[in-house]
Amino acid sequence: MDFLTVLSFLGAAIVLTIMPGPDNLFTLAQSIAKGKSAGIYTTLGLCTGLLGHITAATIGISAIIYQSAFAFTIVKYAGAAYLLYLAYKSFKEKSSSFNINSDDTLDHKSLYKKGVIMNLLNPKVSLFFLAFFPQFINYQSGSVSLQMLIYGVLFLIQTLVIFTVISIFAGQVGNYLRKNTSLSKKINIIQGSLFTLIGLKIAFSQK
Repeated sequence: MDFLTVLSFLGAAIVLTIMPGPDNLFTLAQSIAKGKSAGIYTTLGLCTGLLGHITAATIGISAIIYQSAFAFTIVKYAGAAYLLYLAYKSFKEKSSSFNINSDDTLDHKSLYKKGVIMNLLNPKVSLFFLAFFPQFINYQSGSVSLQMLIYGVLFLIQTLVIFTVISIFAGQVGNYLRKNTSLSKKINIIQGSLFTLIGLKIAFSQK
């Protein structure tokens, strides 16, 4: 693993992480609806889920899921169903207005758990690792599994940084919306719409 290869990997990883996808849209929705702290705790959960995908990719479990159409379908639809359930809860509370959330009013454990579940039930993450990481592996430079693990940790770190920045900026947008009485009542609708979009995107995704 030479420096230029690692630098190229980080550049590509940053671009891919910034592109709209289930995880960053999920973080965006939580941050707008509940503030930057909610987004950050969700991010911590998502990154914990990434650890599971990194481990799976490193030891080959992801490849097994990829080869099994049944396993891939089960995980995919479980993730989609979970997100549509969250969307239903948001739409159900659509008439509720928001107050500015303090850290004391947030259920940090629940937000963290949502992030973990959301990430683990998205099989596209593991399959992405299988497609993306090998392009930077040097098969003449030692253990492939170790290189996969190192790239996985680097990917996790840059994801943590980028999603935290997203949480901060989206939280500011959410604060503005909550201060506006007419707009504050629509935050749950915005969140529910984003959850629905992510859920459908996962449900109709292909390998």
